[in-house]
Amino acid sequence: MAIWLTKDSKVIVQGMTGSEGMKHTRRMLAAGTNVVGGVNPRKAGQSVDFDGTELPVFASVADAIQATGADATVIFVPPQFTKAAVIEAIDAGIGLAVVITEGVPVHDTAAFWAYNVARGEQTRIIGPNCPGIASPGASNAGIIPADITGSGRIGLVSKSGTLTYQMMYELRDIGFSTCVGIGGDPVIGTTHIDALAAFEADPDTDAIVMIGEIGGDAEERAAEFIKTNVTKPVVGYIAGFTAPPGKTMGHAGAIISGSAGTADAKQAALEAVGVKVGKTPTETARLMREIMSGS
Repeated sequence: MAIWLTKDSKVIVQGMTGSEGMKHTRRMLAAGTNVVGGVNPRKAGQSVDFDGTELPVFASVADAIQATGADATVIFVPPQFTKAAVIEAIDAGIGLAVVITEGVPVHDTAAFWAYNVARGEQTRIIGPNCPGIASPGASNAGIIPADITGSGRIGLVSKSGTLTYQMMYELRDIGFSTCVGIGGDPVIGTTHIDALAAFEADPDTDAIVMIGEIGGDAEERAAEFIKTNVTKPVVGYIAGFTAPPGKTMGHAGAIISGSAGTADAKQAALEAVGVKVGKTPTETARLMREIMSGS
């Protein structure tokens, strides 16, 4: 089993005919993802050949859902068009929208997030500025390389795309149920808490790796959630222990002020609720390895 994305998920790609959409649609198909079509109003009615797999292009998400039964979309459109693309997916009632695009204006993300909330949050939004979601051996929606790891019983949620890949590689011999890259922008759809709750409820996930980074209070809020809602072992890693105070580091949300948002403060909050926190990705993987081996 996996969370949110399974072998039965029917995936469409908004922006499939663009360069990034084409490249990653091909990679998703090679990973076994059930990609059933794409969306581009200007090329509706055409089809695209991906190494022998012909995928139809639809005028809208609603048309794609009606024709294919799609229940997930991966969005590869330029930042200025992302808000409209996400709102279109929400209006069509799709269950999962994975927003890969980097550089989406924060007010646009806030607008489509609020739009989704006002409509009952029927659409699970992951991103923007994220690598997507992968359930190894079942499906892969986004840009996460499919050959890093195999299926297993660890759940992974991470703000950082690169650290998502590294942790998958570090624990490749044990494997993962689902890996979720939520993105590091100040406003995102799916949070650490959302993923923690889903992994807690998943009978095929035995333990959880949570990767955060400096800035904001998402990890502290996740710690409070873990304290009262998560019974499975959680291992954490916070990127940015050596970051100087007051400096923006990488993601737009990774800015610290005084003691708020520092790696040390986040580590302390997690350790206070029983989470083992590594100082490096390799140490974090070792801690998880100990848990999975029962040592």
